[in-house]
Amino acid sequence: MKRELIENLAENKSTKISGFIEKVRDTRYMVFVVLKDITGKIQVSIDKEKQAFLVEDALKLTQGSVASFYGFMQVNPAVKAGGKEFIPEKLEILSIADALPIDAEANIDSRLNYRWVDLRSERNQLIFAFSSFLVEKMREFLLKNRFIEIHTPKLIGTASESGSEVFEVKYFDTKAYLAQSPQFYKQMAMASGLERIFEIAPCFRAEKSHTKKHATEFTSFDVEMSYIDSFEDVMNLEAEMLAYGLKETKEKFGEKVKEVFNVDINVPKLPFPQMKLRDIYDELEARYGFTVPEEEKTDLTTEAERLCEKLAKDKFNHEFLFVTDYPPEKRAFYHMRENGVLKGYDLIWKGIEITSGAQREHRLIELKKNADEKGLTKDVEFYLQFFKYGIPPHGGFAIGVDRLTMLLLNLQSLKETQFLFRGPDRLTP
Repeated sequence: MKRELIENLAENKSTKISGFIEKVRDTRYMVFVVLKDITGKIQVSIDKEKQAFLVEDALKLTQGSVASFYGFMQVNPAVKAGGKEFIPEKLEILSIADALPIDAEANIDSRLNYRWVDLRSERNQLIFAFSSFLVEKMREFLLKNRFIEIHTPKLIGTASESGSEVFEVKYFDTKAYLAQSPQFYKQMAMASGLERIFEIAPCFRAEKSHTKKHATEFTSFDVEMSYIDSFEDVMNLEAEMLAYGLKETKEKFGEKVKEVFNVDINVPKLPFPQMKLRDIYDELEARYGFTVPEEEKTDLTTEAERLCEKLAKDKFNHEFLFVTDYPPEKRAFYHMRENGVLKGYDLIWKGIEITSGAQREHRLIELKKNADEKGLTKDVEFYLQFFKYGIPPHGGFAIGVDRLTMLLLNLQSLKETQFLFRGPDRLTP
């Protein structure tokens, strides 16, 4: 008999259900078993007199065991959990679980040691169903707007994309590196005439950061597009994509997210507000008395970034804020500059940066000059080849999927939004 998901059970129809055992309760006349699958849970009710042949095996079941029950679902208003119960005619034990090593109250690092058990909870499974749907809708938006999905190498031959350190790996008789991002290959796609591309894939950063928003391996949602007139074209596309994704996700998951996480999914209005970096520091000082030394105003400090959440709400009644007009010193050499100002942006949401985007420098002479300034010319020789045979003006951005999910659900760390977290001190399971 084909297995049926709990959410699809029809009344009085002979069927089979399978899942994890959440609870077994032995009473004088009945054995009650709570069975859970990815769609929900149901009480299996075994009458000790009428179904005596099932009792012995049912009492072997432990929390975390896996079993199949054959029988039918019936409506029973007396059942507190959903008003439905499953009346079994046959029980098949698929595996018996030892006593579980963690419970829902364990700290996050203990839970990560047994992540496969931790992920069985309704809360954690909702995180991944939610994140998967949000990514699906952002991807859908891009496909509707003539973007092509590509898959770029994660093993690369040079380690020079940015100031972040990279992981070195042995590659036969030479060295290779794990890609920090698909940036160079996204631009190669622009030189290939693909015009509009995106990729959803892992990236690797050898940074010993122990913050809630950093990981050594994470999932990046990268977008690049040709024939732009300005980096504002890139900003507008990202805002439209996020608004679309959040609208669709709110319609499907809004009530459940409110119930489980006590979070309201807000669909942002278009366009997103934007401010120059210098103006932000002026506003933060004028409104909140926040100041930093002049030499720190070349970027957003962590505290300034955090205050941008309040600033966006107070000044624009908005959750998102584009920050523009960064100086080029701390930015990648391939970002276009104009009069000493970067033609790019960061997107701040809930006090944390979720995106860096820019118009790229597509003019070979300017690109070489920028690389020379950062001492990278030799390291990026292969990359510069992309620009020798014609390439249109282009730009793009990247969003960390794990960080986006963390912020949307108001979670404490990426450790909760990644299937298996990787950080400076964690390489298992």
